[in-house]
Amino acid sequence: MVSTLDEQRAYGGAATHDVTNQAPPYAPYDASEDAALLEGLRREGAGWSEEDLRRLGRQAGSVQAQEWADLANRHEPELRTHDRYGNRVDEVDFHPSWHHLMRTAIAEGLAASPWADDRAGAHVSRTAGGLVWGHTEAGHGCPTSMTYAAVPALRRQPELAKVYGPLLTSREYEPGLRVPTEKRGLLAGMGMTEKQGGSDVRTNTTTATPTSEPGVYTLRGHKWFTSAPMCDVFLVLAQAPGGLSCFLVPRVLPDGTRNTFRIQRLKDKLGNRSNASSEPEFDGTVAWLVGPEGQGVKTIIEMVNCTRLDCVMMSAALMRKSLVEAGHHARHRSAFGARLVDQPLMRNVLADLALESEAATTLTLRLAGAADRAIRGDAQETAFRRIATAVGKYWVTKRGPAFTAEALECLGGNGYVEDSGMPRHYREAPLLSIWEGSGNVNALDVLRALSREPGTAEALFGEFARARGADARLDAAVVRLRDRLSGASQTTARRLVEEMALTLQASLLVRYAPPAVADAFCATRLGGDWGHAFGTLPEGADLDAIVDRALPVGN
Repeated sequence: MVSTLDEQRAYGGAATHDVTNQAPPYAPYDASEDAALLEGLRREGAGWSEEDLRRLGRQAGSVQAQEWADLANRHEPELRTHDRYGNRVDEVDFHPSWHHLMRTAIAEGLAASPWADDRAGAHVSRTAGGLVWGHTEAGHGCPTSMTYAAVPALRRQPELAKVYGPLLTSREYEPGLRVPTEKRGLLAGMGMTEKQGGSDVRTNTTTATPTSEPGVYTLRGHKWFTSAPMCDVFLVLAQAPGGLSCFLVPRVLPDGTRNTFRIQRLKDKLGNRSNASSEPEFDGTVAWLVGPEGQGVKTIIEMVNCTRLDCVMMSAALMRKSLVEAGHHARHRSAFGARLVDQPLMRNVLADLALESEAATTLTLRLAGAADRAIRGDAQETAFRRIATAVGKYWVTKRGPAFTAEALECLGGNGYVEDSGMPRHYREAPLLSIWEGSGNVNALDVLRALSREPGTAEALFGEFARARGADARLDAAVVRLRDRLSGASQTTARRLVEEMALTLQASLLVRYAPPAVADAFCATRLGGDWGHAFGTLPEGADLDAIVDRALPVGN
């Protein structure tokens, strides 16, 4: 065998396969090592969970958890419609890594457990946990999010909530289809959209026929996009005699027989590959009414608030993960005689990405705090949550795709290769602006809130008022925004919501972030001293302070 040294002597130079000037593996690292995250956790009333969050952060950044994430996406779920004898089973098989991710997420309280926790800040703690555990992969966040969101909707039918609520809020993960009440923990999914309507659920054609048993119906119809079909129960919208209504559909009936839930196919999606998304058909499917007939949309409103918050959270987590990967590469890669991180242009790009990431994280935790306090009866926070969640959902998820593309570019060709993980982040980002209503749907929802619930606008401007006088650019933006409200229309809705989001993020950063961060954000996002691409911060921005805060040495 010829040694490397022998090769060098023979050919007069280094061996061709020597690896130099490449970043080492990033894992293990601490995904909770994020100043904006930890400060927001304490500020929004969940500082009591910091020790657990840090422990979860170390686990999320571990070699093992990062490998689970990779394997769950490389080995995609597989549909089995029939068993070997020809019987319908309608089951989906997942790679063991998926189950490892799910088991950890549920044990750490990232599903519905906050609904059973009386501590103030419980919902903030869950959101912060999602920001950290989101450093693994996003697909398994779908069933945990739906399970979280299902609980408040189910509470509109107390007798059902009494049976299923404790199992949905459990921290036990027990996969496999069995009688729900015989399991230690349950997952909930949703069947809302249909092929002819999408977000316009009032056009649903699935029918619900009452049976002789009070509150029990049979469903017939086809759902177009139902994710996580191996959940135990589903909230489904269908047309009952009294109008569009919400129903609870278990996969397995109380007598142990399979409910009719025929999975026609799994969707072949751009991203979110670890998570199965399906088209189920109902034909005599047994369902229990949740809430009054004809009030299906009203019943699921609280559910939508929850899942939209999770879209913001998942986008912010994806931004943060992409940023730290880009920063790690830039710290270890050299070009043109210097490390990338020390090159002025690259430092500007990283600083600009860091601003966007901190603004997204800070807004996410503010929304989580509003949700926590609204759930506990705070009327002012309820009004703020109503409009700010739709605003945040619109804007933060819109920024995600551009952000992940720029972070990928920081790695150059290395970032375009699957092994880097960056292509997975890039494919994942657009989903979050589509799920729970596209940009147009959320913009229209903001207009609806402004016209039907005037208190929401005052709650939003009340939030801005807390930062009054701290920055002239912010004060001017608030005045412009107030003037723009009078002419709000569908044509101008997107611009209005964008300005709301930027003003809200700026008001939070002015109050809570270091001056270098707040000043650069206001100068660029509100003052217009900004190009169209990331990496166009003005000459006077304190790039070192921004980068060092977001990407501390050693992480």
